[in-house]
Amino acid sequence: MRLWIALHLPRLPLEVFTPSWSTDTGTDVGTVVLEQERVLVASPYAQDAGVRTGMRRGGVLMLLPDARIHERAPAQEADARQAVALALLQYTPQVAEGEESTLLMDVGASLRLFGGIRALCRRVRANVRALGFTASLACAPTARGAWLLARANAGRAVRMEALLRRLDRLAVLLMPPARPYAAWFDGIGCHTLGDLRRLPRPGLQRRCGRELLDLLDAAYGLVPELYEWIAPPETFRARLELYDRIDDADLLLAGAQCLLLQLTGWLCARQLAVERITLQLEHERGRVARPPTSVEVVLAEPTWRDEHLVRLLKERLGRLTLEAPVIGLALEALQVRPMAPPNASLFPEPGGSEEDRMRMLELLAARLGPENVLQPLPLADYRPEQANVWVPVQQKVSARARNAQLPPDVLSLPRPTWLLARPIALLMRDHRPFYGSPLRMASNPERIEAGWWDGPETRDYFIAEGLDHTLYWVYRERVGMGEDGPKWFLHGLFG
Repeated sequence: MRLWIALHLPRLPLEVFTPSWSTDTGTDVGTVVLEQERVLVASPYAQDAGVRTGMRRGGVLMLLPDARIHERAPAQEADARQAVALALLQYTPQVAEGEESTLLMDVGASLRLFGGIRALCRRVRANVRALGFTASLACAPTARGAWLLARANAGRAVRMEALLRRLDRLAVLLMPPARPYAAWFDGIGCHTLGDLRRLPRPGLQRRCGRELLDLLDAAYGLVPELYEWIAPPETFRARLELYDRIDDADLLLAGAQCLLLQLTGWLCARQLAVERITLQLEHERGRVARPPTSVEVVLAEPTWRDEHLVRLLKERLGRLTLEAPVIGLALEALQVRPMAPPNASLFPEPGGSEEDRMRMLELLAARLGPENVLQPLPLADYRPEQANVWVPVQQKVSARARNAQLPPDVLSLPRPTWLLARPIALLMRDHRPFYGSPLRMASNPERIEAGWWDGPETRDYFIAEGLDHTLYWVYRERVGMGEDGPKWFLHGLFG
């Protein structure tokens, strides 16, 4: 089944919308948008004060001297529509731009994936709201039908029969080709699309042109529709201008989430997963200009979902102290890779998947610092301190290194459960090593001679036992014994 979702976005500059993450006090003094010195749209507060569509600037200032007046900005409107379209690409690759600030989505193949049309519409509304906009949403089996329903804010019509009934009740002037003939339609009593369909087609075509009939037939599903889909860019970089100077890093999270929504749509459309992103915090310009503050997030496992990235950025921004107010944000995907196919196992792994565990480790690294969350990197080396290496969990470890094993003859020998980060030099008493008590050698020596390429090590390892029967792993250096005899070191403890 083919189904379309249409989103009608208000033709307003971005400043009209005050998102929840703005530092604005929330006091509405009346907001008005002008086009050619006449009111195009007004906020509810301005309407309550008497401001009406078509009123001139002087009339607005007479009613609301402190009103915030904006000129319509088509360039900003286009950028806003592009940002919304990029975020919607996570639901379908078939997103097109329609007339009069409308976006069209062919979601017929996405319904089962997102739990049906109602769940999908809720997610689309939530994403648009998170981007700072309130859109009129409608869905229908035809793109033009969904477009007309969205322009009239007439809701959903999933089946063709319901769409025909809804369209017949819509005003005929919703169709742009009909507006030049508004007086004629009013004179003959043609007010709805149902009335328009009952008119003789040859005479209607001669008077109003073929464009009106083509749009009407497309809305009612009588002719095929062709659209040019929005293509995502080759690389991702999105920017957001803030509405005020932000001094608290925690307040930047909602703005960063707007950029992450666009990143999610771009990744899904390009079938990519991101491994490293950077968030640039832009500061003042001019004579007091400062370089942007960079917040970089490196992922141990690539992802294409924004929920995990939001959690990581929240931890990073919570630990950040701003040296100057922030006036803009810019998000860039620095490292991406092809999206891995989903796990096709019949029974999920108990305790969560490997991806869930990696996300938990990444969250800990963002909260505690990457230097405090480590993973083992075993090396095939006879020297214990080289064979047991720990690296940050975000560092990529190859499969060969992860599966590295010591030779079988070494694996068969006893090894301590606790290896010290650095060997401790032992005291000598009565020609015996001393660590809390004299140590007695309880095993034959294990000789290790390795590292000739980066500093040779020649040692004899023993299992030593103290008076309290604690077992230690000690070694004796065989090179450079000196006049005081061999040097002994403690290197590990047995459990």
